[in-house]
Amino acid sequence: MNYRRALAILTAGAGLITALYSAQRPFRVYPSMEAYDNVELPPDYKEKTEWVFARLMYPQHPLARFGNFRRFGSLDWREGGTSWTQDYPRADRHFAQAMRRLSLVQARSVEQPVNLDDGDDAFNYPWMNAGEMGDWKLTGAQAAALREYLLRGGFIMLDDFWGTEEYNRFYESMRLVFPNRPVVEIDDADPIFHVVYDLDDRYQVPGQWALARGITYRNGDEGGAVPHWLGIYDDHGRVMVAMTYNSDVGDSWEWADDPGYPEKYSALGIRIGVNYVIYSMTH
Repeated sequence: MNYRRALAILTAGAGLITALYSAQRPFRVYPSMEAYDNVELPPDYKEKTEWVFARLMYPQHPLARFGNFRRFGSLDWREGGTSWTQDYPRADRHFAQAMRRLSLVQARSVEQPVNLDDGDDAFNYPWMNAGEMGDWKLTGAQAAALREYLLRGGFIMLDDFWGTEEYNRFYESMRLVFPNRPVVEIDDADPIFHVVYDLDDRYQVPGQWALARGITYRNGDEGGAVPHWLGIYDDHGRVMVAMTYNSDVGDSWEWADDPGYPEKYSALGIRIGVNYVIYSMTH
């Protein structure tokens, strides 16, 4: 790691869009759709830190489903158990642990679910994450709140959506957020791929569910076999929205401690996440 990168990490706290000591919603654990409701709560979960893994809560799309087995119908997304809780909270806490080990950023040991309907709460967190993006369906008010958050310096990482059908469902909401800003491939030379780790050699990050089938993708015959590293930029050339399309980076965090999940995928997934966090706090 060179001096420039080390300096970026040492000064990362200076890039926070708001102080984390301002008014925030209380920490709460929601039911997980993957039955992770018994994940041990770390003893230091109330610690005040400079960075928190903020997970975006969102209403589910009418066509949202978990695999081929469960549709969510009218379940209340505000109470958990729907698509936004995919990988939660295991992935969140594993990645927070990685941030503590791999950077000098002071990271909280637990995540913070964020509801865009909760006033200005999102502005407490310079970085947010969401998964299963083929399943979200934002309201007009939520799209406007997310747009303001991003234009005021926020950053969101969107993960785990595959193929044309899921992309189209994802874009229903994304075009409400930014109707006039294109989704583009992020260039290899962009600082987001080099702020800490050089990530020129990127490859598809599969879900644990895919590896169990002996493949690395979902919806391969529908455009889901090739990974894309997508972004939406602001007027100053800053990435506001980073999308890992046709990859499941969340699973690479969720299963990072499982010897059955190949280390090469967790290694890349964690490095991508670290770069995106440091980028969000320094750009």
